[in-house]
Amino acid sequence: MDELVLRSTRVVTPEGERPAAVAVSDGTITAVRPYDAPVPDGARLVDLGDDVLLPGLVDTHVHINDPGRTEWEGFATATSAAAAGGITTLVDMPLNSIPPTTTTDGLAVKRETARGRVFTDVGFWGGAVPGNVKDLQPLHDAGVFGFKCFLLHSGVDEFPQLDPAELAEALTELTRFDGLLIVHAEDPGVIEDAPQRGGPRYADFLASRPRAAEDQAIAGLITLAERLGARIHVLHLSSSGALPLIAAAKERGVRVTVETCPHFLTLTAEEVPDGATEFKCCPPIREAANQDALWQGLADGTIDCVVSDHSPSTIDLKSKDTGDFASAWGGISSLQLGLPAIWTEARRRGHTVADVVRWMSTGPARLAGLTAKGAIAEGYDADFAVLAPEETFTVDPAHLHHRNRITAYAGKTLHGVVRSTWLRGTRIAENSEVAAEPVGRLIERPADGS
Repeated sequence: MDELVLRSTRVVTPEGERPAAVAVSDGTITAVRPYDAPVPDGARLVDLGDDVLLPGLVDTHVHINDPGRTEWEGFATATSAAAAGGITTLVDMPLNSIPPTTTTDGLAVKRETARGRVFTDVGFWGGAVPGNVKDLQPLHDAGVFGFKCFLLHSGVDEFPQLDPAELAEALTELTRFDGLLIVHAEDPGVIEDAPQRGGPRYADFLASRPRAAEDQAIAGLITLAERLGARIHVLHLSSSGALPLIAAAKERGVRVTVETCPHFLTLTAEEVPDGATEFKCCPPIREAANQDALWQGLADGTIDCVVSDHSPSTIDLKSKDTGDFASAWGGISSLQLGLPAIWTEARRRGHTVADVVRWMSTGPARLAGLTAKGAIAEGYDADFAVLAPEETFTVDPAHLHHRNRITAYAGKTLHGVVRSTWLRGTRIAENSEVAAEPVGRLIERPADGS
């Protein structure tokens, strides 16, 4: 029995965009019918007019920092921001919380902290750190989606980086049960050799994190993954120089995927004012020509998905008083703004809303193995975002839901207003107002692990 029918002249399905009526029962899509199909007796019709009905976005790179650094962000605030921005599923990173998610005990603490406080569905990555190889299989069995590691200092001492021997050991263990390793790929030696100058000049900060650091790290990861037959995922790619390496590896059958982020696709080094530490992230926002190549990598499928890398902190840690890029926390807060930011630039470059869905919903869902997310099709969760694609708004940090309301997008005019967000057929946000009661669930990696 259909409980709900959402009708729009523009529904993005796996077969393309078309007029349709989407039927929902018990939180699941039961049918995608012709636009003018009769509404069954007893079903509630929501007519969306010409607003676009998208599958809810899936963001697999979010630092919620709870517990332990809840003053930076928390489950309630992060998932509220996500819901307001059209995101229905998050996967939380294992670091910046205390304890980190590097043991099953740490995972249990995080789940208990999140329980009953999430407005979207939330899953968890585990962490691979020195000395926890014995914990990887138990974390996998407990339902984490994969394992994050760093090749250089993570920014927090309780989540150390792996040296080359430890990386090989961890990846060998993950290959034993076909676990996924997701990697912050910057080579520490290249960065140590780069000029390290403090101060407010963005050009100095950019020089301290050269593209070669990413390119060299990714080349090494590909070599190791190819030798072991392992699954690896490159996080937050900012260097276009690595794209030929990744494309060639995929051609050879290496099991490598890669993501990039809205800030690398919509912001450029040329526009970052000196002292504007709200733009600091690692790896950094690079030049416009580099950004053009990233967009080409998205278009040709070398880059698999676009996710936020929402990495917030308290405002004082951004060193706004001095504008010193060296001391400022590296992270862009953008959960609520990712969809309009990407759509604004995508439409300018001639891409479609269906392209954005592929990058920000279908692709991340596939990465995490979420077979009921990322598409408007029969049998999928009734997770939706409703977008007015030609409407614009100017970003006011005061209207954002994440805890510390600082953003590199302040004052920018963006295309694409998120009218509403739906999780399993329940409206969880409307016109940036989030529902009073959290109805999100804590989710686990599907049992088949793929």
